[in-house]
Amino acid sequence: MSKFKIDKSKCVGCGACVNTCLYEAIEIGKDDKAIINKEKCKNCGKCKKICPFNAILEK
Repeated sequence: MSKFKIDKSKCVGCGACVNTCLYEAIEIGKDDKAIINKEKCKNCGKCKKICPFNAILEK
């Protein structure tokens, strides 16, 4: 289960996190915001480090 969540108010759907995730656990949803698949996420934290808008938070 993922310990990260997306702050939808900060996410602009740039896709940096999608391209960085080694586990294909993040996608851009219909609202043009990132979505973390909690089952695929391995909690490595690469997405949080790469996000230029600080939109990925630890729960």
